[in-house]
Amino acid sequence: MTSFLRSLFTVTLLIGLLAASACSSPGSRLPPVPAVTFEDYKLGPGDQIRIITFSDEQLTGDFRVNDSGTIALPLLGQVRAAGLTTNQLADEVAATLRSKNLYRDPSVAVEIIAYRPVFVLGEVTRPGQYPYQPGMSVVTAVAVAGGFTYRAVEDSASIVRLQDGKATEYRAGRQSLVQPGDVITIFERRF
Repeated sequence: MTSFLRSLFTVTLLIGLLAASACSSPGSRLPPVPAVTFEDYKLGPGDQIRIITFSDEQLTGDFRVNDSGTIALPLLGQVRAAGLTTNQLADEVAATLRSKNLYRDPSVAVEIIAYRPVFVLGEVTRPGQYPYQPGMSVVTAVAVAGGFTYRAVEDSASIVRLQDGKATEYRAGRQSLVQPGDVITIFERRF
């Protein structure tokens, strides 16, 4: 009888564990999405920027960070932009102008014109690629994508974010802020 009770206990335990895992929400095992800080926003491929070199119209203009992470500037050639903040890129352009003896003390400013897009997938009305707007949250990205479908889990989502060349998947709530280039997946509800 003892072996029967142990077997019954084991089966009951396994059924309980399976039921508990079936009831867990999708993405519950993912780490939470890290907080977003825009002071440290790093440029990446697809970002469109404006470089203003004061007193030189030839070096002032709009540029897009290409797939290799560089921008092509007149007189300077390819300048690395990916992974730099706008202030760091301005310093890099100024240093390059000084090193090529084009200016003794150049004044350069960099601003972002258009961010790379976000991608919204899963249980939304119109999955796809959408323009990023500063301050965009998961729920505002869903709104831009036409809203939740009737099968959607509305209180959590998955965000895949590229950091230091590595894609990492995180769990995010409705109000979690997204970053340009994020891939947001809205989970399907289990009925």
